[in-house]
Amino acid sequence: MFKTYSTGAFFDEMFTPHGKPKSHYRKFFEVLQRFSKDELREKHETAQLSFLRQGITFTVYNNNVGTERTMPFDFVPIIIPSEDWDIIEKGMIQRAEALNQFLEDVYNEKRILQDGIVPRRLVEENPYYYDEQVKGIDIPLKNHIFLAGIDLIRDEEGKYHVLEDNLRNPSGLSYVYQNRYVMRQVYPEFFASQSVHTLEHQLSHLHQAILDHAPESRKDKAFAVLLTPGMYNSAYYDHVFLAQQMGIDLVEGRDLIVKKNIVYMKSMRGLKRVDIIYRRIDDDYLDPEAFLAESTLGVPGLLMAYRKGNVAILNGIGNGVADDKAIYAYVPDMIRYYLGEEPIIDNVKTYLLDNPEEREWVLDHLNELVVKNVGASGGYDMLVGPHASEELIEIFRKKIIETPHQYIAQPTIKLSRAPAYQGEEFYPCHVDLRVFVVRGEDTHVMPGGLSRVALKEGSLVVNSSQGGGGKDTWVFKNKEEEGDT
Repeated sequence: MFKTYSTGAFFDEMFTPHGKPKSHYRKFFEVLQRFSKDELREKHETAQLSFLRQGITFTVYNNNVGTERTMPFDFVPIIIPSEDWDIIEKGMIQRAEALNQFLEDVYNEKRILQDGIVPRRLVEENPYYYDEQVKGIDIPLKNHIFLAGIDLIRDEEGKYHVLEDNLRNPSGLSYVYQNRYVMRQVYPEFFASQSVHTLEHQLSHLHQAILDHAPESRKDKAFAVLLTPGMYNSAYYDHVFLAQQMGIDLVEGRDLIVKKNIVYMKSMRGLKRVDIIYRRIDDDYLDPEAFLAESTLGVPGLLMAYRKGNVAILNGIGNGVADDKAIYAYVPDMIRYYLGEEPIIDNVKTYLLDNPEEREWVLDHLNELVVKNVGASGGYDMLVGPHASEELIEIFRKKIIETPHQYIAQPTIKLSRAPAYQGEEFYPCHVDLRVFVVRGEDTHVMPGGLSRVALKEGSLVVNSSQGGGGKDTWVFKNKEEEGDT
């Protein structure tokens, strides 16, 4: 099966440089050898059909035209030994705490700006900084980050780095569950005698964290809703799945109304008070009275209800200032500043292009680097230098010269790879991992996360909107956890 498979100069998740399966993949590899080519092809087709039948889709937009696609699934899991997971878990808790303290600080005392740790202009000129709307609000639990999606990569040495922080509306949780569901349905043989953390009770942590943010006077009768922009949003499947699984109402802006600074949901039985809104709508569209006046997605008067402490909004308004790609470069400094600790998992080296010296160097090495727009996501407005045409490199050169503050650059890391199978043969593809951190009165890191794979051979872009797919992610239990089950 793997005769033509080569690890090359990359760190491979499954194989050693000599082509032997790593110890934590051995049982999986042994079971895999028992399948014939026809059986593998049949299982692959069954898995893809399962995603289609369940309507597990996302929407890709091109020239304002949306195309619905199923998320491509690859059955070779990413397996993480318990000792590696312990490091990831501690690193994610540390990072989310520092980022939360940063948000609380920049909307209140601004100590980190006064002390010159983070340049003031990066915050105050940031389009996602809503000081006027947020300052002075007593945020429930002082917690701006209820759910973080932090993207990790591994370099050629196998060392983890944080690639990106997603603190506004991180998506993908539903795919984590569906990847596992399809894996268990279509490939049950792989789970026998493997001590993998289950995902069964993980959404109860998410639901409890939501309820933890209820206003004090409503703790015993808190009512939560999930606010969606509607069925045309690219992550609508994610919204429907989470609302259903947590047993909370899925609402659109037109289903809510604010009266005397209290939010209500319209229902067949009249108005029902809403205490917590898990929103999947961007800040600008939340309240036409406080943000974009033309927004039809939000709820007039919502910000005032929030300011008065009558409703919690999760994630917090203005979180975008902390997951901006330029601010990202300063997260290790935040960890040292707020927590007095060294980062457990560090950043990728980042060049800030409004620094003249760094800009000059980057402009001379564009063909070696990755360049990203600080405000973009989903793999858009990005240059991968080694794979780019001369024409595209020149386009980005002009963009950087015209608006240097809008871009960062990073080395082209040799992202780790893992085998992928798409109905024909096994071939190596680059992968990353989105880890979900849930914060309420306690902090919980979901064991595993969303492993994304660049299914186009040689591609470095794992985003589903750019042709990437998903893999199941297994975290092995340690000896004590095995004894508990």
